Amino acid sequence: MQRLIVLISMLVVSFPMLLEAQQLPARTRDAEIRAAVETYVRQKTADLGYEIHLKRLSVSGTSALPEGNLEYEIVAPQHWEGWGNTSIAVIARQGDRVVCNIPGQVEVEALAEMVVAVRQIDYGSIVTAGDVVLKKMDVSETQGRFLGRIKDVLGKKTRSTIRPNSPFRADQLEKVPLIKSGQIVTVVAENGRMRVAITGRAKSSGGKGDIINVQNLSSLKEFPAKIVDANTVMIAF
Repeated sequence: MQRLIVLISMLVVSFPMLLEAQQLPARTRDAEIRAAVETYVRQKTADLGYEIHLKRLSVSGTSALPEGNLEYEIVAPQHWEGWGNTSIAVIARQGDRVVCNIPGQVEVEALAEMVVAVRQIDYGSIVTAGDVVLKKMDVSETQGRFLGRIKDVLGKKTRSTIRPNSPFRADQLEKVPLIKSGQIVTVVAENGRMRVAITGRAKSSGGKGDIINVQNLSSLKEFPAKIVDANTVMIAF
């Protein structure tokens, strides 16, 4: 469970504006709890780089809270990432004593820039710059699975049909194979002092930068090599 204690001061000397609010204790406590939840959510999502908005907060039982200084501890499910819908518990303390445990529900909007399709992109198509645009969308609509950089999709092949205005996911794309399984390739082995080239056979397909297994045609031994271009792989020794 994630925990955050937020101390809300009720000292009239420090905050004279609260003097009038004390005439409406339920509304005052609701505002305090909302501030505590907002602080909790922002700290929980601080490293994600999302634009965070607390869309909905529903709690009950604030009228039972006593007067005076209170500390609020927000407890959420451990697996909750700080966006979307979840149930919470608001634990109110006065000094060392728990005075109330209030159940609640929250809905948090987390906006992030995503690469989306501007038109339908059919299965097996190569993604071009004219196919995509960056758009700010709610992370919960994609369950947190999206690509945020256009360079991560350009030149790649779609593994499924992408509908218009749909965010791209990594599992919907694959590199265009430069080398195919069974292809004869040049294997370059080099270090700082020498460079050796032999002929081999690719045992799997891959794109530029991928590591594939290659078979030495003379010894029939297999070894991993990095794809350099459509005809060349490289190993270091």
